[in-house]
Amino acid sequence: MLQAGSVQLLCLTATSGVPLFCRGRGSSKQLPFSVIGSLNGVHMFGSSQDAQMCSTATEGGGRVVWRVFQESVALIAVSSEEGAGEHYLRRLLDNVFNCMVLVLGLDELSRVKNVERLKRDLRSCYRLIDCFLESGGESIGDLTHCADCLVSPDSGVLQECLDAFARAAESEFGCLLADGRVVVATEKWWRLAPQEVVLLSFLVRSLASTSSRDCPIFLPQGSPNVPHRLLCFQLVPGVDVCVLCGPTPSLQSAESELVGRFWSPLVEPLRSCVGLKGRCFLGPAPRGILGLLLINLDSSRALYSVQLSQDAAAQDTLPPERRRELLRLFYTLATTRYFQGEPQGEKHETQMEDFPAGFSHEPLQCYLAAAECKCFALQTPQHQLFLLTAPTLPTFTLRTLATRTLSTLLTQTGF
Repeated sequence: MLQAGSVQLLCLTATSGVPLFCRGRGSSKQLPFSVIGSLNGVHMFGSSQDAQMCSTATEGGGRVVWRVFQESVALIAVSSEEGAGEHYLRRLLDNVFNCMVLVLGLDELSRVKNVERLKRDLRSCYRLIDCFLESGGESIGDLTHCADCLVSPDSGVLQECLDAFARAAESEFGCLLADGRVVVATEKWWRLAPQEVVLLSFLVRSLASTSSRDCPIFLPQGSPNVPHRLLCFQLVPGVDVCVLCGPTPSLQSAESELVGRFWSPLVEPLRSCVGLKGRCFLGPAPRGILGLLLINLDSSRALYSVQLSQDAAAQDTLPPERRRELLRLFYTLATTRYFQGEPQGEKHETQMEDFPAGFSHEPLQCYLAAAECKCFALQTPQHQLFLLTAPTLPTFTLRTLATRTLSTLLTQTGF
């Protein structure tokens, strides 16, 4: 049905099963209509018998996940990847629906009056949806629902400039992004729902082909039916500033009167943000660490990087793409089977495995040893740290390495 390593996303009307769109990742062709109809038919038949069809595994190791939103739109994710995680696919469906709400608003999706018009309107969501389908680059927010951050040595002066720029633009919601990662943001921006912060970061990245943009958007949790204006300006290649505002100022006046006045003196600090080349903080990482993910559970922010090792042999044997894949898989394993702590406002969408159900305590550490790498994760009341290390590292040293790395990161970054 699908070629190896591909994911197909299907969107249909929940009541009639009319296809609205089909998007895919990988080299596979679009699924034939008969297959789409069968997948939707199974779900609709189950619903008519008071049985909710959530997910199933295929004989080849892939997985199919169904979900209906607002009793109006049905989304189906079909993955051919061996061992494809249900947690990831459910997050994908949740992200895609929120992309649709962000662009079109909840009313348009919950009250489908004209299917053909909705099909046309949904085309404006394709670029953003494709960003989530092609995820796996420098961001992991699509999986964690935490904002990917970058710690700049000039964060103090950048924060002051952003606050002043937002006030001049008659807004309390402002954010500075470097390659889609949050460098600094205003206090009100951090009060948005964590998933909204992630969505806006992905949206700015999807619009990066133009220097300035004025987009009407809906906040899926904060304002799903009343639009706001998102003004985005590219300050230097790879660095964007954006604000959420009302009818004023106009895009032209903000670009001509505000952008140069506030940001021209800070060209070098802005360029230094993209000069990290995949790293999310300055400072050396302990030898042997190939990748890390640090999550602040209280603020729903994350530091994520696989560009840490200076070991040329490790670079050759385990390229960055594979490191990202392994770290995402380990994060999913740890958070669905062991760790129960999630960022504020998040709940597990997959149930815990049966084997730890009788434990009287919550696991705080776990590790995995494989041929390609070794992984270790630890959890504190405020943080979660996930490490990807070289396979030659002695297993008994992983706990000490993780503890020291967490202490060093908190000291260096204040995260």
